[in-house]
Amino acid sequence: MTTNTNTTQTVLVTSATGKTGRRVAELLTARGTTVRAGSRSGTTRFDWEDVSTWAPALRGADAAYVNYYPDLAAPGAVEAMRTFGELAAANGVRRLTLLSGRGEPEAVRAEDALRVSLPELTVVRASFFAQNFTEGAMAEGVAEGTIAFPAGDTAEPFIDAGDLAEVIAETLARDGHAGLVHEVTGPRLLTFAEVAAEVSRASGHEVAYVPMSEGEYASLLQQFGLPAPDAQWLSALFSMLLDGHNASVTDGVKRVLGREPRDFTAFAAEAWRTTGA
Repeated sequence: MTTNTNTTQTVLVTSATGKTGRRVAELLTARGTTVRAGSRSGTTRFDWEDVSTWAPALRGADAAYVNYYPDLAAPGAVEAMRTFGELAAANGVRRLTLLSGRGEPEAVRAEDALRVSLPELTVVRASFFAQNFTEGAMAEGVAEGTIAFPAGDTAEPFIDAGDLAEVIAETLARDGHAGLVHEVTGPRLLTFAEVAAEVSRASGHEVAYVPMSEGEYASLLQQFGLPAPDAQWLSALFSMLLDGHNASVTDGVKRVLGREPRDFTAFAAEAWRTTGA
């Protein structure tokens, strides 16, 4: 863990209303940093689909947290990162931390595109978020008693979004992370069936894991209104990520924060105790 506090004064947080963005913004604010919370409808307008919003949001910022939507492996992400990097450099932004996906070859291409203009870029590659089961699209299914996903019996080291946000905030607020890649995970592997059992115990109601094929999951996403090409791309991405190549844990959280990451059991107990999720 680094100890030298940096003099960063203003940090742009992109996607500031999302799972990690709002947590990073809160942590940086608590450190005394001036946070510029970028979102499509906030005071600082920032929209990944509208490049005209990028330079105004970057202007005058010392650093930025880059959380690209929908995913760094998505079509168009490489070009977006190249353009964003050029704009950040032109506006004097000297420190960037990029959230990336663990084990995503296409995401690495996007990382490299951003690094062209900002060689001291810090990259944080994360595993699946534990909060995917309490926030966002999967939460509704969990509330109804079902986790439907194309994961088979593959195990994943789910990371608590709070731990991830602390890592990101640390890389933005302190020296020593320039040019590094931090790969962060939770402390142990769980299958989605084991997650369902953990959630059942914590919530007090039965939650079952329903494995699906890639095609079945794409069809399910379309039923919820996602266009067919997007549904097929997203389902294929999940199937690739959960083919077993990410079934290992890292010490990334401990190396950055000096402590172990939070276990899924502790996350679930707190989530259902405090929110009734």
